[in-house]
Amino acid sequence: MPARPPVTAHVAEKQEHFHKATVDEVRSAVAAHDIVVVGMTVNPHVSRVCKALDEAGLEHHYIGYGGYHSKWKERLALKLWTGWPTFPQVFVNGQFIGGCDQTTHMLKSGELKLLLDAERS
Repeated sequence: MPARPPVTAHVAEKQEHFHKATVDEVRSAVAAHDIVVVGMTVNPHVSRVCKALDEAGLEHHYIGYGGYHSKWKERLALKLWTGWPTFPQVFVNGQFIGGCDQTTHMLKSGELKLLLDAERS
């Protein structure tokens, strides 16, 4: 994937302050919990990743931001922050790991458990 283009100071400031409270809420949750799932209602991928974590016996903190017709600006702010275009957005030990496909892959391969264990030791 090509690198993001450079932006002017004005654009960087707008990005930094766009729904900052939402980004700060997620930052705080990521700092406080081993696994954080950020999602939205009615999205089957969000439900699937939460179910997979539950089935693996992994406690996670969930934060939801509306549905397809609400809180889209808050979700957009998170997309700008992470650089990830879809939901869910999953964080493990402070690291953004991707969405549903990446999380379920890491669960199946054992990478997610290794990431959790590495932080605990």
